[in-house]
Amino acid sequence: MAELTRGAIAKIIEGSHPENPVLQIISMKRIPSGTQERFRLLVSDGQWSSSFAMLATQLNPKVDSGEVSNFCVMRMNRYVCNTVQENKKVLIILDLTVEKRGEEVGIKLGDPVNYDPNKNKAQQQQPQQHLPPSRPTSAVASPDGIQQRTPLAQRGAPNLGISPSRTPAGANVLPIASLTPYQNRWTVCARVSNKSDIRTWSNSRGEGKLFSMDLLDESGEIRATAFNEQVDKFHDMIEINKVYYISGANLKTANKQYSTLNNDYEMSFNKMTEVTPCHELTSIPTMQFNFIPLDQLENVKKDSVVDVIGVCKETMDMSTVTQRSTGRELKKREVQIVDDTNREVRLTLWGTGAENFDGSQQPVLAVKGARLSDFNGCSLSLLSSSCLQINPDIREAHKLKGWFDNGGNVADTVNLSSQRGAGGGGSGGNFMTFVEAKAANLGGGDQADYYTNKASIVLMRKENSLYPACPSDSCNKKVIDMNNGLYRCEKCNREYDTFNWRLMLSANIADFTDNLWITAFQDQAEVMLGITAQELGTMRESNPEAFQSIFTAAAFQTFTFKLRVKMETYNDETRLKSTVVSCNPVDPKEYNRRLISEIKQMSGQT
Repeated sequence: MAELTRGAIAKIIEGSHPENPVLQIISMKRIPSGTQERFRLLVSDGQWSSSFAMLATQLNPKVDSGEVSNFCVMRMNRYVCNTVQENKKVLIILDLTVEKRGEEVGIKLGDPVNYDPNKNKAQQQQPQQHLPPSRPTSAVASPDGIQQRTPLAQRGAPNLGISPSRTPAGANVLPIASLTPYQNRWTVCARVSNKSDIRTWSNSRGEGKLFSMDLLDESGEIRATAFNEQVDKFHDMIEINKVYYISGANLKTANKQYSTLNNDYEMSFNKMTEVTPCHELTSIPTMQFNFIPLDQLENVKKDSVVDVIGVCKETMDMSTVTQRSTGRELKKREVQIVDDTNREVRLTLWGTGAENFDGSQQPVLAVKGARLSDFNGCSLSLLSSSCLQINPDIREAHKLKGWFDNGGNVADTVNLSSQRGAGGGGSGGNFMTFVEAKAANLGGGDQADYYTNKASIVLMRKENSLYPACPSDSCNKKVIDMNNGLYRCEKCNREYDTFNWRLMLSANIADFTDNLWITAFQDQAEVMLGITAQELGTMRESNPEAFQSIFTAAAFQTFTFKLRVKMETYNDETRLKSTVVSCNPVDPKEYNRRLISEIKQMSGQT
């Protein structure tokens, strides 16, 4: 029988750090705190007790499920003890393992005495000398004397030492989880896990600039934002993954529209804020993840912000979309990630991150703060506040890469981004022949449907495949030749002395069952023709024969088409409109893998 770790509470409060102590939770008190509840605990080691203990908020689900309850015996895998006020210590439990559930124990073990660091230990122990010896002090079995390793699920760096409880100047260091707007003169020691670029704004109240960062210690995370003069002072000084002492900032209720961190408050830097590098070795992790396995995404509420990890199985080409609110063109890239639950999902990267991403080596991607959408099944998208780590040095990444390299790369998987099947699958998978798509009446509903097909180009209409477009970055509308060297855009209400060529290609494609007329726009049409719209437009004007040869060479080329289909009415005539969402040369390895999987399914093999 493994006993409670007698004397552990006294050692912790006095500044020691016993490894994996076993304590009992005598009682819990729910403390409302904005949108996130916290739990204050009365804990006991059988000899001493302390009511100054709290659960980190990431452990709240263990309370909700009943795993953590009154009288349960738990092993503290990770914890931190900080001085909150003079001579007052708070124990924050970051990770625990329940060794014996509360209903199995049912009683308080031993007769613990509240530990007061201001009293003499002998005086506090005096009542203990008269305890009946038969009082139970243990209730759990020993794990064969083998100490459990500290889980790495929520950190990315090994423990290097105990985090400092005081600054070099002697000020007390508080855990992030204990911060509230009602405290004065606090200091935290935190790692910068993420930092944004400088953003500017201009409105009726004036102009300004800001940048934000995510701060992390062993107790939790918090968002900090600097404005105007503080941007000039701190932006270049503060570096990602470095540890700093931070004091003098304002604390306010977090705006959940801009912060996805698990904290009810956020910092705002002001002219009194001080940031000093911490050069001591600390056990502060580089990142806190709360990974959700991909097979659980369908049970998560739409628009939730989640942490996921997966291997990049497939990387799509870059594409451009126009932002409706601003009219700006945004670069995006979609990747397909898979994990060892044999589920895969589409993840969208944006901006420079999308342009610079290289998925050729099939890296492991760990994402903190991706938004979950139910568009075309489940899909994920990075936000401006999201953090993407490629091949992070954490246990989950090593385990996942080992699974992928040892058979996971050829395992049969379920694509969550095409879970509506024939009723509206995702743009990422759901292979169907043209006859199957027609039999399923794809495109006949209120919403557009998506499916994928391997087909060959049969015929292309060269006429009207190119048009002169507005050269403005946020507008691609057709311009009108004014016959005076100028071109007018009705949308922009401006005239330009130049234009850009753009493609809108109509083509007939066929598989072994049927054929279909499709429309392909700029990026997809350039892939089909193997030439850019600008080069093709110049060729049409200067070399008609070469222009003709481009279309001749593209005939009977085979691609994997991802199609969007929808019934549309024009001039009282209803017809099926099929638009190319993406177009890629056929990958023989991936195509054969899918055929083998279908053969196994049809033959009843698992």
